[in-house]
Amino acid sequence: MKKILLLLMVISVASVSCEKNDDNDSKEYADYLVATPLMMSQTEFRNSVDILPPRPIEESGKIYAYKDYIFVNDKYRGVHVIDNSNPENPQKISFIEIAGNVDISIKDDILYADSIMDLIIFDISNINGISIVKRLENVLQQYLTWPVEADIFDWEGVDHNETIQVGWETRTERMLITAYEERFLSPQIDVAFDTANAAESGDTGQGGSLARFKIVGDFLYAVDSHSINIFEISDLENPLDLEDVYAGFDIETIFNRGDHLFLGSMRGMYIYDISSPDKPEFVSEFQHGTACDPVVVDGDYAYVTLRGGNGCGATESGLFIVDISNISNPELKISYPMDGPYGLGIKDEKLFVCDGESGLKVYDKTDVENLVALDHFKDINTFDVIPLENTLLMVGEGVLYQYEYLANNIQLLSTLDLD
Repeated sequence: MKKILLLLMVISVASVSCEKNDDNDSKEYADYLVATPLMMSQTEFRNSVDILPPRPIEESGKIYAYKDYIFVNDKYRGVHVIDNSNPENPQKISFIEIAGNVDISIKDDILYADSIMDLIIFDISNINGISIVKRLENVLQQYLTWPVEADIFDWEGVDHNETIQVGWETRTERMLITAYEERFLSPQIDVAFDTANAAESGDTGQGGSLARFKIVGDFLYAVDSHSINIFEISDLENPLDLEDVYAGFDIETIFNRGDHLFLGSMRGMYIYDISSPDKPEFVSEFQHGTACDPVVVDGDYAYVTLRGGNGCGATESGLFIVDISNISNPELKISYPMDGPYGLGIKDEKLFVCDGESGLKVYDKTDVENLVALDHFKDINTFDVIPLENTLLMVGEGVLYQYEYLANNIQLLSTLDLD
């Protein structure tokens, strides 16, 4: 089944890829984005955690705020630690090397991080002397986000019996269009894509809308593509791995409000009741066409950004506002067109949308049926935001941006080059 799904994904992007470089000089050639799995031996994987000096970021991932610190994920490689005690002049402190890492969550100076199927626990009470507390092996699903923008997945030479995939590397390769079609669109090549074996308490940090980890009280919830992984963390350094809850398909993000979890998936938004926190129960869902979609909630509305195209699906990109005043029957209130949105955030009546290459868009959401555009920061590639009490954090392509709130808009406070 995995082989069939992947083959269909390759076929679906072929028509777009073949037009990428249709110039007069070389119509027979095109540029293709090739994704190669990052592999690591099992021994190396289990000994891959280290605390290192600051280093350039390779691929900006998610952000997390805790006390005076910002943590920026370097996709599949680890976490950059930044001192933000002076938001006008943030300083890099260190890099936590964690193979396959994409998410973290923090409570009372204990940091939880994923490393493919393992959960790693750190003590960050001394930010200049971060230490590893424990590694829980095989407690998470092996979850790696597919690089949906890729045209080709190159598995040549990969041995899943002796190694573990910890991420993806992408490169642009120019080739004959006919060679691409023969090699990657032929029905015989599906064997090349065989991926088998493949209300908070305490001092808790804040993640963005793209987070897959969420701490609520004494529980850590971590979603993979189809389940809610539940950990009881009343003893912070010794989490209990509880029974997972099946939650749906293609789950990507998690958001909490009170006794409810809101899960963003490529098929819709799922709502779960956590009044019994160790046993989340399904409440309702809001369905949409296939698309990548984080979700945040404020008052009676859930705000969902849908990103179509490539592996995210055929749905047109946009901002969907869903009425959840009846939590058992969410209904679409209104939608607004967007270009290619990723994360979003809310601070009071301001709504912030990271619209990918179209920049950061700021709206007044007082009347959800008539959003008022307040500001638009163009010429930056945006990924996710965290609205803090006094500042807005945003991560883009290799840059951390901070903005200060004004009466009717925001203004840039500082930038930190992560490269």
